[in-house]
Amino acid sequence: MTAAPLPAPDVTDRGFWASGRVAEALMPTLASADAERGTPWPQTLASQYARFFRDGDRTVYEAHVAARHTRLTRATLAALLDPRTDRIDEVVDGMLLLCEQSTWCWAAHDDTWSRLGRVTPTVTEPYLDLGAGEVAAQLAWIDHLLGPALDERAPGVRWRIRQETQTRVLRPFTERRDWWWLGVGHQIMNWSPWIQGNVLAANLALEEDPVRREAVSALVAEGIAAYWASLPADGGVDEGYHYWWQGAARALEAQDLLGSAGIEPEPAALDRIRATVAFPHSMHLGGDWYVNVADGAARPLSTWPWNVVHAWARRVGDDAAAQHAASYRGQPGGLFDERASLPRAVRMLSDAAWAQAPAVAPPLVGRAHFPTTGLTVVRSAPGSTQGLAISVKGGHNGENHNHVDVGSVIVALDGVPVVVDAGKPTYRAETFGPDRYDLWVVRGDWHNVPRVRGVEQAPGGQFGARDLQVSDGGADVGPWRARVDLAGAYPVDGLEHWWREVALDPAAETLTVEDSWTYSGTGGPTSADGSTAWHWLIAGDVTLVAGRAVARFTPDGGPAPARALALTWDAEAADAEVERRELDDPELAVVWGGHLTRLRLTARTETHSGTFGVTMRPIGSGPQEVA
Repeated sequence: MTAAPLPAPDVTDRGFWASGRVAEALMPTLASADAERGTPWPQTLASQYARFFRDGDRTVYEAHVAARHTRLTRATLAALLDPRTDRIDEVVDGMLLLCEQSTWCWAAHDDTWSRLGRVTPTVTEPYLDLGAGEVAAQLAWIDHLLGPALDERAPGVRWRIRQETQTRVLRPFTERRDWWWLGVGHQIMNWSPWIQGNVLAANLALEEDPVRREAVSALVAEGIAAYWASLPADGGVDEGYHYWWQGAARALEAQDLLGSAGIEPEPAALDRIRATVAFPHSMHLGGDWYVNVADGAARPLSTWPWNVVHAWARRVGDDAAAQHAASYRGQPGGLFDERASLPRAVRMLSDAAWAQAPAVAPPLVGRAHFPTTGLTVVRSAPGSTQGLAISVKGGHNGENHNHVDVGSVIVALDGVPVVVDAGKPTYRAETFGPDRYDLWVVRGDWHNVPRVRGVEQAPGGQFGARDLQVSDGGADVGPWRARVDLAGAYPVDGLEHWWREVALDPAAETLTVEDSWTYSGTGGPTSADGSTAWHWLIAGDVTLVAGRAVARFTPDGGPAPARALALTWDAEAADAEVERRELDDPELAVVWGGHLTRLRLTARTETHSGTFGVTMRPIGSGPQEVA
């Protein structure tokens, strides 16, 4: 077999895989692998696959796929530590199970139903999606890592995975060039680098024809360059922090593999890389909390490969990004976490610079602004989680993984979000179908934006912010102000301007969100309920009295926070009510606990021009602070 230029030592490098550092990092994984070896493997069933087309559920099938991947990852790492025959046999079993799956594509992505009306995969026409790329990459990395041991113990298995990968991934990639995720009739988004990076790994490890290998590498290089070109010059990502890891980070990983093949990024791409490497730490609120927009979780639902950020930040000279990445070296799983995919786990383990990076505190930058996507973040005490950290979102309502949230404000107190964006729900058929904007978690009424004369913001790229301006005097401390016109996000007749001004006084730890509006002509109500209301989605519990709400959020049932967040407003101008939203979605509940609370402030009168504001500041947690 041809040696694969994948950047990690294989099983023959016993000096690496038998080292104390690696063995110590992998001990929990080894225990899990040994415990499950000999037990039945997770099964992917036709009835699970068909559920997506029958009742919209995609979780059951994808969970079984993920469990199969995870077990095979653990088995591979155990075999690398000690390539005993029983451990190699476990790996071979997992590899062949993947080869015998009817499809590597996830049901939610397959076009077999829309084209042919089938609820089972069309095996003669494999669809190249995220799932297919993930399988191909895992098999490619196993082939690279365990190749000699596989040849000795199970001759033929490496031939089999090459046949399957050619049929399901490599040939579809080259023979069909109208995949929408390449940017054909569709905006380039995170699928493009995610799939192409996995195709590249499969190509480098499993393609034995040097001419085809070079041709596929060139196509991937072209595709990754197109992804970099699609990012704005300021490095922002409209999908937010969560999908940065499945878009920009995937492109960085693909760029590393291209480097292994002798293909380096062009200067224009390097400029985009330099800009976007600053995005993750700019979204940091404190601890494991981040600004989340679109389909993003405020706390990571999986392990991210901070070693990739660390390496590229050092390469492009971004000390703050490197520092933030290195802050994860001092946390559990900072060198390795078995929740990571096999490629990410192995590359993290074999990154010498990452292994030697000292644990440091995160930089907690004071101010960051991404004007192209309209996202800005500020904290009252740069370098500290204490105080307030705020984000304001401009943009438009046609972004990737869009929520209806133009003008939304997130507020964290002492590093923990209190005024929040609910974030990513568990995906189902309707999540990306015509009923997406009926989902409460996506709608404007469940984001921190106003309902204008009974009308929510509308979805679509034509509905967006105007004239987002941020003023801070060019300093990292001192008063800060953002101002944006939200009128363009609302299909409301006669609405000329809806200015939202968000002002932070760091010294007083006080935030003011003030809305002012003007209408032309008569501009009457445009819905049966023509009232204007302001919504604030709050984590934890809310105590309401006249003109004042006190919010306390205690994540994970831990100790009560030292301070609460008080919201105050003119009680004569608006009626207040709170609504508790129970969370039965596991992906939301794991972040926020059992419920979220919506504070609704409804205007008592409708005027052609006016102003309404809410002030937020921290207070002590005692009961005397409520009144």
